[in-house]
Amino acid sequence: MNCKRLLILSVLLLSFSAGECPAADFVKKKCTARIDTVILRSADATGHSAAVMYCFVPEDPGGVAAIICPGGSYCWLDMKNEGFAVAEWLNEQGISAFVLHYRTAGFGAWFWHSRYFVRGIRHPDMIADVQRALQWVGGFSEKYGADCDKIGVIGFSAGGHLAMSAACFSDTPFLEREGLSSNVNVKPAFVASIYPVVTLREPFVHKRSRRALLGDDRQRNKMMIDSLSLELHIPDDCPPVFLVNCRDDKVVDYHNSVMLDSALTAAGARHLYRQYESGGHGFGVSESRGSAESRKWKWEFIEWLKEIDIVK
Repeated sequence: MNCKRLLILSVLLLSFSAGECPAADFVKKKCTARIDTVILRSADATGHSAAVMYCFVPEDPGGVAAIICPGGSYCWLDMKNEGFAVAEWLNEQGISAFVLHYRTAGFGAWFWHSRYFVRGIRHPDMIADVQRALQWVGGFSEKYGADCDKIGVIGFSAGGHLAMSAACFSDTPFLEREGLSSNVNVKPAFVASIYPVVTLREPFVHKRSRRALLGDDRQRNKMMIDSLSLELHIPDDCPPVFLVNCRDDKVVDYHNSVMLDSALTAAGARHLYRQYESGGHGFGVSESRGSAESRKWKWEFIEWLKEIDIVK
């Protein structure tokens, strides 16, 4: 075992031993929102894990809803920084927020390369989860103070890839393989993709995300790589997209967002791209992470929602 992998293992074991911050505990300590926990997909005997959604409802909902896809390289999820904290901030803006704990490859599969031998979690499990979330929130929008025509998806890093995938592949019935009806609208009203993974192609691919999404045995399959490189799949009816990243991002090469911006422009899709010089990666809605420049994205996002007539 090399030193780099041992260091990563140690950090992850420490974080796992501390445990993820459960949504209920977060609410008790951090915010006053009403919260519901929804099991979108139960765990089963085949080893497929559950998909869970945490619903944060502001005291005075403004009719807009956002499904939040935290990042984590499609291996694990940053539920605190890019999930619950984002929901709390959105609630402060009157936006109903739904933190999606979508299925990921998992630490064991990443570390041991076990998906050479067993299927594990891989595409299309993740996109099925976000489609199920869109389906569910649309069906219960009135309960959560949301307009069913104003449900968007916000994603960070690999979650940004998932959020944009919801826009690119809304016509593909991934829910059918889950035994669910796909005769509902699962196209988001808007997408916010924050420092996202976009391409699975060299030279700008984030390799850990590609391996986790495709599986060890398919990570170099050109057909699979091209099928999920989002710059190649912007639909004619793409919903409005808000795109943010930083040139000094050391995790996901900033050219990912440049490529997505170019593809959206070529397709004539309505979008706003904000590229900052500094801020790095993983800052979420934090007031201490990133840079003063990158922390402006939150307010530019709200102004953009007003410009596209989502927020009044």
